[in-house]
Amino acid sequence: VQLVESGGASVQAGGSLMLSCSISGMTIDNVCIGWFRQAPGKQREGVAVIASAGTTTYSDSVQGRFIISNDPYKNTLYLQMNSLEPEDTAMYYCAAAPGYRCNGGWFYSVKYNYWGQGTQVTGS
Repeated sequence: VQLVESGGASVQAGGSLMLSCSISGMTIDNVCIGWFRQAPGKQREGVAVIASAGTTTYSDSVQGRFIISNDPYKNTLYLQMNSLEPEDTAMYYCAAAPGYRCNGGWFYSVKYNYWGQGTQVTGS
């Protein structure tokens, strides 16, 4: 299983950016997939997840600004980031948890078996 993120960049405050995560070695049915981020000196935090049924969940800090989606035919996960703020600056990781329904405790990174290498987003 391999997860490869792309799309990170430096963006001015108020700008938009779309991240992608290409997934190989597994299909995204019956799996919880999502985005986490980690800023320097801080713990990794959950950003958003999408269940195989299509249900989405967001952290309070990005609710209303970010949109998570997936394309089962391309086996790809996306994160549309709007109204970026300097506080959004972090390394963004995609993660997958086969057999998990993205329910209670979705923001705990230990629930996810597979991780990408990360892509850097800098809001200035």
